[in-house]
Amino acid sequence: MTATTATEARPFDWFRTLGKRGRRAFVGAFGGYGLDSFDYQTLPLGLAAITAYFGISSGEAGLLGTTTLVVSAVGGVGAGMLADRIGRVRTLQITIAMYTIFTVLCGFAPNFETLLVFRALQGLGFGGEWAAGAALVAEYSSARYRGRTVAFVQSAWAVGWGLSVIVYTVVFSVASDDVAWRIMFWTGVIPALLVLWVRKSVKDAPRAEERLKTERPKGTLVQIFKGDLVRTTFFAALLATGVQGGYYTISTWLPSYLKKTRELTVIGTGGYLAFLITGAFVGYVCGGYLTDLLGRKKTFLTFALLSAALIVAYTQIPKGANGLVLVLGFPLGFSMSAIFSGFGAFLAELYPTALRGTGQGFTYNFGRAVGAIFPTIVGFLGAGGAIVFGALGYGIAVLALLGLPETRGIELVD
Repeated sequence: MTATTATEARPFDWFRTLGKRGRRAFVGAFGGYGLDSFDYQTLPLGLAAITAYFGISSGEAGLLGTTTLVVSAVGGVGAGMLADRIGRVRTLQITIAMYTIFTVLCGFAPNFETLLVFRALQGLGFGGEWAAGAALVAEYSSARYRGRTVAFVQSAWAVGWGLSVIVYTVVFSVASDDVAWRIMFWTGVIPALLVLWVRKSVKDAPRAEERLKTERPKGTLVQIFKGDLVRTTFFAALLATGVQGGYYTISTWLPSYLKKTRELTVIGTGGYLAFLITGAFVGYVCGGYLTDLLGRKKTFLTFALLSAALIVAYTQIPKGANGLVLVLGFPLGFSMSAIFSGFGAFLAELYPTALRGTGQGFTYNFGRAVGAIFPTIVGFLGAGGAIVFGALGYGIAVLALLGLPETRGIELVD
């Protein structure tokens, strides 16, 4: 075995190959996405208390989630274009600051309408962070390890989700529901510290940095709908729509489903979500390795089918069989998260450097906006058996794969 082969065999060689600047970029993107998740999850976790406090219907409660996701699509598209114009790192700073400010303001909302507005504005930053962070890390990664590297950034979502559940369990155990949901939003101030670190320590990848110095970036949304890219953009957006429609249906309504339909306590809900989130973290990591091993499309297909089947199984378990609900939480979290692992690398590989932020930002967040309709439909139909509607999203994802190429192992193009 040669020295090179031995080095490449090490489990975390993907991290070592990033170099000093790349590792800092990874930490910045990982932290940004993890805290993005933390701030997002404050709503689903506090949704039952918010519904009772403002006396709103389940449909109106679902509208809070949908509005966040729809507006986040606007933020994501805008941030993607901004990342191509002013750089990935500067855009990352702006988006983190934005979702931090408006998450905290949600805790001060005096009525449902104000909360809806603040949550919508939080969505601008929430949607934009991923586009900037994913492009940043993808451009530092080698083709050999790009899938798992960007997937580890994606795994930060589970870390942030887990942290929010811990905070939820503590806060709702010591404070009344009327105050606890506000405290949850106020804890969203934490990401402000990350902005300061990113500003000081993180830089764009050399290729992207050089382009900003030598060219006048003119990347616009129109350009990803020209020539060969129009087909790519259409099917990539459809793929993102299906995957996120299924995912956000579950993540938005699962806490309320466990608390109301399964009649679990706050502690019980937190425990069941812990199984789901642990599975999600393992899924993000394993999905990254599989997307490099099997290819992008095969990984998407495998986990789309598994996720659809598990959603149906999870929500059809009869009352009195909560032990089975607990056990199925791990594979459900694993599958619905592993499918996301390939997105960052796949979308980066579909677009040239000058349009990478724009292409990733539009397709991923268009999918988020359209997929956001799913939670609202479930809200009006009822969060019990109707949550199975989310499985439809994964069927859409499977169809989208028919129009996209396999990109495993390719070098990013200029």
